[in-house]
Amino acid sequence: MNFLRSCFRPRSNRYVHTGADSGGRQDGLLWYKDTGQHINGDFSMAVVQANNLLEDQSQLESGSLSTQESGPYGTFIGVYDGHGGPETSRYINEHLFQHLKRFSSEQQSMSVDVIRKAFQATEEGFLSVVTRQWPMKPQIAAVGSCCLVGVICGETLYIANLGDSRAVLGRVVKATGEVLSIQLSQEHNACIESVRQELQSLHPDDPHIVVLKHNVWRVKGLIQISRSIGDVYLKKAEFNREPLYSKFRLRDPIKRPILSADPAISVIQLQPHDQFIIFASDGLWEHLSNQEAVDIVQNHPRSGSAKRLVKTALQEAAKKREMRYSDLKKIDRGVRRHFHDDITVIVVFLDSNLVSKATSGKCPNISVRGGGINLPPNSLAPYATATEAGNT
Repeated sequence: MNFLRSCFRPRSNRYVHTGADSGGRQDGLLWYKDTGQHINGDFSMAVVQANNLLEDQSQLESGSLSTQESGPYGTFIGVYDGHGGPETSRYINEHLFQHLKRFSSEQQSMSVDVIRKAFQATEEGFLSVVTRQWPMKPQIAAVGSCCLVGVICGETLYIANLGDSRAVLGRVVKATGEVLSIQLSQEHNACIESVRQELQSLHPDDPHIVVLKHNVWRVKGLIQISRSIGDVYLKKAEFNREPLYSKFRLRDPIKRPILSADPAISVIQLQPHDQFIIFASDGLWEHLSNQEAVDIVQNHPRSGSAKRLVKTALQEAAKKREMRYSDLKKIDRGVRRHFHDDITVIVVFLDSNLVSKATSGKCPNISVRGGGINLPPNSLAPYATATEAGNT
């Protein structure tokens, strides 16, 4: 498998798509793009909205991974599961990839250091937003987002994660032909014992750093994840005070950041028997195991893979509430959050036979953003233009 040979020089226009289905489609609260092509193969995307304002944001960028014509080239995948509001996930969607391109240009390569710097710049940028808006909108200090990123560059796959979204690889076992699931991302959720131990070792003087509340482990009794972009009320003492709502204010002043924005980054050398990667927010994994998700992708046509995963998760959510899927679909956003979370899925297929197709002609930069329900401009709608969000 030689992904390097499938790299191309993209056109200058940023938002270019091919095919009748390129823009994505809306079916009630479900947005989907059944199929598209990135530099290394096909992809499929789907988003279902549960919150009144979509808190999940997502993107796939393929082509140049820097601001230079000389590359590097590849594919960037981002899934940003927001909480407390949509502001942080929207901000990441607009800025993280741009930071990555800038640092990649400076180093003239893709690396763990480039990705880490892009995360840090995004965190610092959102902190500046909170600092500016705090006097008028103090609750923005309690808005944050998980951040899952995949970067395919040559035959190297980088996975970076904050929070509890997940990336899962489907890999063929040569001896049997079956496709096994391999989790690529490291999660940061207080329900995981090693995460609780990490927090306790970082805060040995705080017996309440993790609290079991309503049978769920939470950091300071407030939030399940231990790493995120945003959530500055748990990172800086100056934002954990009035006029922030009292439910977010801690009894004791913050001496050191409680949450971290330092991503866990893995580097994987892709092999010819690596078939596809599923990137998804935790809304999917609440209802499907890694292997169940991989089996669904493997045992059906590629087109519509992401939508198929989302629908299967919704069917499971309906079953748990002893209701029909058809009735669940009738429940509007906002109320729908009582039944399931926003769910974002991006399935990226890895093809080893695309060399001639990718090099036979000029290929454009591809940029696709996960969509959602359009609200009036003066409301807090998901921050993306119709073109960027992929709505038709």
